[in-house]
Amino acid sequence: MARSFMKLTVLLPFQIFVEENDVARVVAETPDGSFGVLPRRLDCVAALTPGILIYETETGGEKCLAVDEGVLIKAGPDVLVSVRNAIAGTDLGQLRAAVEREFLSL
Repeated sequence: MARSFMKLTVLLPFQIFVEENDVARVVAETPDGSFGVLPRRLDCVAALTPGILIYETETGGEKCLAVDEGVLIKAGPDVLVSVRNAIAGTDLGQLRAAVEREFLSL
């Protein structure tokens, strides 16, 4: 069986922040805890809280973003994430600090 992938688009109010076509999984934080999305998952919508969004691509491995509150929509192979603000980085400690400093202090 061929491996399936999703297209992840992270939207900010003023730009497209991330657009990846070979995403194998996405994990985001919701008011009820972490929420995972795989390619064959049923379509869904989830409210996001400020936190870390993790996604894994076929070519780039695991990537992390600090995101503000927003919404995640899974429709077929497309995953759309719309948030107020996002910060890319590789150090989870720095990203977690950015979430607390930038998004939770408001």
